[in-house]
Amino acid sequence: MVDDVALVVGLGNSGPKYEGNRHNVGFLVLDELASRVGGKFKAHKGGAEVVEGRLAGRRVVLAKPRGYMNTSGGPVAGTANFYKVPPASVIVVHDELDLPFGTVRLKLGGGENGHNGLRSITKSLGTKDYHRVRFGVDRPPGRMDPADYVLRDFSLVERKELAFELDRAADAVEALLELGLEAAQNKFH
Repeated sequence: MVDDVALVVGLGNSGPKYEGNRHNVGFLVLDELASRVGGKFKAHKGGAEVVEGRLAGRRVVLAKPRGYMNTSGGPVAGTANFYKVPPASVIVVHDELDLPFGTVRLKLGGGENGHNGLRSITKSLGTKDYHRVRFGVDRPPGRMDPADYVLRDFSLVERKELAFELDRAADAVEALLELGLEAAQNKFH
């Protein structure tokens, strides 16, 4: 992460109906980061709500794509192009079914694991080589459809820990910006 401007994207679905959903954890982490830079999200012509500021000594653009998770790629690519941010300086914060609740993992590139938001971003950026901050939401119970599970709000037990875990995920984004991938992984894994 050596380029001047970094684009930090939180994935979620727009609208009050989805605010507390597991699928919107990327938006929730971005809200914490926006409070750290002292900014409020505003509509941007790239197709996202954005906040510009500084985190960990770096100039950053925080972005929440407008619309639905499955079409996040267009707004992410549009915002990256507007700010001239290469894919290697894009960080995507998203929910991850394959991690226990609250677990934070960082990586560069890799597969989408059935995550339609990541699939859309990969297609629009033309590469899988962007950073990801994966926030564990756990697997659905029993035979529940994963799509139904991620569109449900966090449980009462999870909500008791959620603010702490979102804060930790925001810290992981800052560590990635400041220290680079390997050092941030060593700190948070």
